[in-house]
Amino acid sequence: MAPRPPWRVVLAGTAAAALGFTALSPVSAFAADTDYESESAVISQGAVESNHAGYSGTGFVNFDNVVGSYVEYSVNAAQAGTHTLTFRYANGTADNRPVKLTVDGGDKGTVDFPGTGAWTTWKTATATVQLTAGVNKVRTTATTANGGPNADKLTDTFVAPTDGEPPTPPSNLKASNILPTAATFTWTAATDNVGVVRYEINRGGNILKTVDGNTTTATVDNLTPNTAYDISVGAFDAAGNPSQQSNVVTFTTPPSDDTTPPTVPGNLRSTGVTANSVSLAWNASTDNGGTIAGYDVYQGTAKVATTTSLSTTVTNLNPSTSYTFTVKARDPDGNSSAASNAVTAKTSAPGGAGGIPEYDKDITKVDLGWSVDFLPNGNALVTERDRFELVLVTPSGQKTTLGKVPGAVTTSGEGGLLGLAISPNWSTDHAIYLYHTASGDNRIVKMTYDGTTLSSTSTPVLTGIAKNRYHNGGRIKFGPDGKLYATVGDAKNSDNAQNKSSLNGKILRLNPDGSAPSDNPFYATGGNARYVWSYGHRNPQGLAWDSRGQLWAAEFGESSQDELNLIQKGGNFGWPSCEGTIGSCSGFIAPKKTWPTSQAGPSGVEIVNDWIYIAGVTGQQLFATQINAAGTGIGTVSTLFSGRWGRLRSVTKTPDGGLWLTSTNNDKNGGTPSVLDNVIVRLKFPGGSTPGAFKLTSSAFADNATIPDKYTCAGDGTAGQDPSPPLAWGAAEGAKGYAVVFADTANGGNKLHWAIWDVPASARALPEGLGAGYTVPGQGGAKQKAMGSGANAQKFFGPCPGGSSHPYAFTLYALNTATVPGLSSSSTMAQIETAIKGASTANVVLRGKSSAAA
Repeated sequence: MAPRPPWRVVLAGTAAAALGFTALSPVSAFAADTDYESESAVISQGAVESNHAGYSGTGFVNFDNVVGSYVEYSVNAAQAGTHTLTFRYANGTADNRPVKLTVDGGDKGTVDFPGTGAWTTWKTATATVQLTAGVNKVRTTATTANGGPNADKLTDTFVAPTDGEPPTPPSNLKASNILPTAATFTWTAATDNVGVVRYEINRGGNILKTVDGNTTTATVDNLTPNTAYDISVGAFDAAGNPSQQSNVVTFTTPPSDDTTPPTVPGNLRSTGVTANSVSLAWNASTDNGGTIAGYDVYQGTAKVATTTSLSTTVTNLNPSTSYTFTVKARDPDGNSSAASNAVTAKTSAPGGAGGIPEYDKDITKVDLGWSVDFLPNGNALVTERDRFELVLVTPSGQKTTLGKVPGAVTTSGEGGLLGLAISPNWSTDHAIYLYHTASGDNRIVKMTYDGTTLSSTSTPVLTGIAKNRYHNGGRIKFGPDGKLYATVGDAKNSDNAQNKSSLNGKILRLNPDGSAPSDNPFYATGGNARYVWSYGHRNPQGLAWDSRGQLWAAEFGESSQDELNLIQKGGNFGWPSCEGTIGSCSGFIAPKKTWPTSQAGPSGVEIVNDWIYIAGVTGQQLFATQINAAGTGIGTVSTLFSGRWGRLRSVTKTPDGGLWLTSTNNDKNGGTPSVLDNVIVRLKFPGGSTPGAFKLTSSAFADNATIPDKYTCAGDGTAGQDPSPPLAWGAAEGAKGYAVVFADTANGGNKLHWAIWDVPASARALPEGLGAGYTVPGQGGAKQKAMGSGANAQKFFGPCPGGSSHPYAFTLYALNTATVPGLSSSSTMAQIETAIKGASTANVVLRGKSSAAA
C-alpha cells in the first residue's frame, strides 16, 4: 500500500479553487496514517513469503527461528512527536514471540506477539514512541530462539495537537497601481504559532483572490471600472483558523476609455398588474466591456427604478389607469443604451387581493437601523449598529435614544449592535434580547426596558460565538414555540458551518434563559451542538415563520448565489461544499429561491399572511413573493422600490398592518455614526390588498378616541362584568379564525383585561354586549377569559384605570388555526395571549382612551 500524505491543508470552495486544490473534508489538526510493508523493509535472518493467506501488499516476513533476527523499517515522519506504531502479524503457535523495539538504535522496550490461533489469522500489536521529523530507523529484533512472528506491515499514526490559535491580522494593507480593471495590494505578513498557509483578499465579505502564505503582494485583475471598492486581507493557518481582517483600503477605480453603450434591453413586457402596481421584465443587454452596471426604468420621462435585476415592479400607481414604460441599460463608465421598446400596461380595478405594498411615508432617520421590533403599544425599538444604541421610535416618527448596550463593539465591518427581539412576555418580564459583537466574541444578551427606562447592564444569554469583520449573522427572533432563534455567520471560517461543535454557520435555537431546549436535533451530542437547529450556512440573516409554523431564512452567498431557504430541523444546507445550487450539492437541502449575488444580498425577512418580504442589501430592493398553497415553495418574486432608498437592511410588520423598512447606506466600512443618512420608511397595503382590508373598527368610538363610559367601570360603578363594545373588521386572507385581546397600554405596558378567541373565520364582527361564559353565547364556539375571578373572569372587563386618563388597545389577530391549541378555562391571561400570538399570522390594533373610575 502506498503511503498516504502525512498531512492535509484544508481549503474550501473558492479558496481551494483559486490555489488549484481540491477541497477536502474539514479537519482540526495535521493527521498522518502511513503504512510500511514488511517485505519492503531491511530484513536480517528472515524471508519474504506468501504461503499464508490474508496478508497485505505482496507478502510477509517470516523471521528465522533464532535470537537476533530482525526487520527494520524506515519510517518517514512529517512531524516530530508522539507516534503510534501498529504491527500487523500472525503467530500460529501457542507461544509469545516478543521482539525488542529500537528507534535509531535507542531501546524502546519489548513488544509482545502472542499466538493468533493460526498462521492465517492476522492481529495487531501497538507501541507508542517518540519520532523525529524525517526518516527514523525502526527495528524489531527477535529475543527468543523461536524468532519473531510473521510480520505483515507497520502502520505509523500521528495526530498533532489541535491548533486553535488563529494568525494575527495582516497589517499595513495598501493599494497601488489602481487601473480601471486591476489594482495591486501589499501588506505586512501575519504571524502564527504554526504557520500561515494562505491569504484571502476580500471585498466586503467576498473573496476576490487567494494567495499562498508566503505571498504578501498580489494584483487583482477582475475589477470593474468606475466602481467603489473596500478591500481587506485575512490570513489562515493550516488548521483553518482565520485571522481577524486587516485594515480596510477604499478607492474607486478610474473610468476606462470605453464610449460604446450597451445593447438595447430586449423584449420589455408586463408580467403582471394589481390595482397599484405594474410588474415588468426584459431581456439582458450586453456590453463590450462585459459588465452591465444596471438598468434604469422609465415611466414616461420619469426614472422610477434602478436595478441590477432583469425585472422590477413599479408601485404607487392608480387603479384602472394605463402607464407606459421603457428601460435603458448602463455600463460602469456611464454609457447608456437607447431605450427599449415601450410597453403600456393598465392597472386593475380597485379591490383585488394581493401582497404588493406601496410607499406610505418616511418615519424618521437613524444611523444604521439594523433591527426593528414592536412593543405592545405600537412603538418600535430599533438597534443602531455602529452607535451601539437602542432607539425608541413612535409610529409618527418621534425618536428617543434609550441608551447604549454595554460591551458592544464594532468590527469595522459587519459587526456591532445587530439583532433585537422583544420578549413575548414583555408585559410581565420587560425583557429585550440583543445580539452584539463584544471584545472577544459575538453574543446574545438580555436587558430590561419597562416602557420608560433601559437597564444600564446586560445579562449574557449565549456567548462564545466567533466574530470577524464579516459573516457575523446576527438576526434573532422568537418563534411560535416561544424559543429564541438566532442566525450566526461562519465568521470567515467556512469549516465552522459543517462543524456542529461550533456555534458559527448555524441557525441556533435556545430557551429564553440561554439553555438549550432538550428537543433540539443534536441535543444528545452535548456541547455547542445542543443549540444547533440547522447548519451548513454561510451568513444567514433573515428569519420569519409562515402560517404553518414553518421557518424561512435568507442567506448571503459568496460569489455566485444568495438563498431563501425553508429551514428543516437538523437540516444541512451545504456550505461550503454547496453555494445555492452550485458546487457539490448532492445530499444537502436545496434553497427555495436563489439570486445572483449582485442582485440580492437578502437580509431581513418578514411574512404577512404567507407573503414573504425580503430586504435586499446588495440589490437595493425589496422582494415580495407568496408561499404556495402546499407550503412547500414560492411563486413569482416581485422586485420593489429598486434603487429608491439604497441598501435595505430590515423589513418588519407593524401592529397596524403595514411594513417598516430600514435602509443602511453607510454600512459598508464600519459606517459613519456621525451621519444620519439612513431612513425608516413605512409601506402600506392599498385597500382590498393583503393585509390592507384587515382593519379593526368600532361603531361606538373612533381610533384613539375616548371609549364611552357604558363600556367601562363607570357604567355601573363596579369593576368588571361590563358590556363589550361592538367591533368589526375586514377579512384577513387565509385566516382560519380570529381573536381579540384587550389591554391597558399605559406607559408602554400591556395589562391584559380580556381576550376572546376561536372566533370563526366567517365572522366579521362581534356585537355589543357579549354574553357571559367561557364559551361565548351565540358566537360559534368562541371562548373568552378576563382578569379577575368568578363571574368577572368570563365576561368582558372594561377600562377602570382609577380616575386618570389611560390608553387602551383592542388587538385583532388573524389565526392560522380554527382552535387555538393548549388553552382551557384555567389558563392565565398571559398564557392565552402567548398562545394567540403563536397562532397568529397578522394583527391590527384599535386604540381607545378612558378616564373612567368605579
